[in-house]
Amino acid sequence: MIRRLNTADARFHDQLDALLSWEARESAEVARTAADIVAEVRVDGDAALTRLTRRHDALNVVSVEDLEVDPDELGRSLERLPVADRDALRLAADRIRTYHERQPRGDFSYTDELGNVLGQRTTPLDSVGVYIPGGQAAYPSTVLMTVIPARVAGVCKVVATVPTPRGERNDHVLAAMAIAGVDRVFTIGGAQAIAALAFGTATVPRVDKIVGPGGVFVAAAKRLVFGPAGIDLIAGPSEILVIADGSVDPRWTALDLLSQAEHDSDAQAILVSPDSGCLDQVQAAVDNLVDTLPRAGIVRQSLRERGALIEVRDLAEACEVANRIAPEHLELAVQDPEALLPTIRHAGAIFLGAHAAEVFGDYVAGPSHVLPTFGTARYASPLGVPDFVKRTSIIGGHEASVQGLARVAANIADAEGLAAHGLAARARVAGYDDNRSS
Repeated sequence: MIRRLNTADARFHDQLDALLSWEARESAEVARTAADIVAEVRVDGDAALTRLTRRHDALNVVSVEDLEVDPDELGRSLERLPVADRDALRLAADRIRTYHERQPRGDFSYTDELGNVLGQRTTPLDSVGVYIPGGQAAYPSTVLMTVIPARVAGVCKVVATVPTPRGERNDHVLAAMAIAGVDRVFTIGGAQAIAALAFGTATVPRVDKIVGPGGVFVAAAKRLVFGPAGIDLIAGPSEILVIADGSVDPRWTALDLLSQAEHDSDAQAILVSPDSGCLDQVQAAVDNLVDTLPRAGIVRQSLRERGALIEVRDLAEACEVANRIAPEHLELAVQDPEALLPTIRHAGAIFLGAHAAEVFGDYVAGPSHVLPTFGTARYASPLGVPDFVKRTSIIGGHEASVQGLARVAANIADAEGLAAHGLAARARVAGYDDNRSS
């Protein structure tokens, strides 16, 4: 059911490239459809949203007002939940908030050797749109993981969209919105939700930045609206890579692989080990567990098409393979995970040791579970407070402090052929013209 690769095979790198490819990512049909939807919303606004929601979500709405969730409904959803579920969401929210409150803001200021004041200040974005997936499953955890960092950053207005196919609203999702503090909620999904948030309609407010994971149409729409609105990242299918040395219960490792494979058929679960016996044991555990899962069909397709067991020479080579893949989630299921940590350069989140299950990162550890996928961990980072603030450079000076800088700036401006630039710099040179301070 799951392919077996070995780095000793001369074809390994070609096999790995094939394994990591994701056909839907570059689908021309998806791109065209998303572009048509974005254009429709941009031109027709609210009317387009009602048409597209009827068409794609099988939701019979008459006007766009039917798509906005009454704020009181969020509170009612919270009260309807069993006490244990309410407590779980609140505990997770507290841990997520505590983690993000510790993230640095990045303000600084200093005076250079000439006496100029230089620095940086960070200010929160005015408004953020949060996309919450809702097509295949309900994700209250994504509400907490996206909205709480925005609130900690100081964002003034948070607007959320969530698809509700056939009009089915999920109490856990709405309750999480009540806990996290969403200002407005619209039951809109797909590319039309992204377009509405990016350009605004008569009813849906335009936002400065759009965050949150979604399917291929959401990803395609994010690409199209970048510029008018900021985006966090282009999310692909969920991924996990486990490096194992055989010291962890193979059933635990199998469950961690299965937990990602059950997301959807494009999800990717990979196990890397220098111990062929470990690979055998985990595969046997996977085979025994698959049929016990409600989403067994999805899991089987995921493992068959995108999963792999990779045998390597040693743990050092396992880390090389992990850095090549740059996975969303990386578990170090080894006796001494801290020893491997300095070797890992590329991963969205790293889980240290047998008891640090990836599922804790999904729900309750604290860091956001919105992570870079499809190898983008080579340059991208997890969603956090820095994604909801912008940096502004601060530059201050006085007559004495800018004399040398003015001459240097004028010299470079002359070299670039920008006369007004040069004149603006020379105007600050003492005695150059009448602009000199008295």
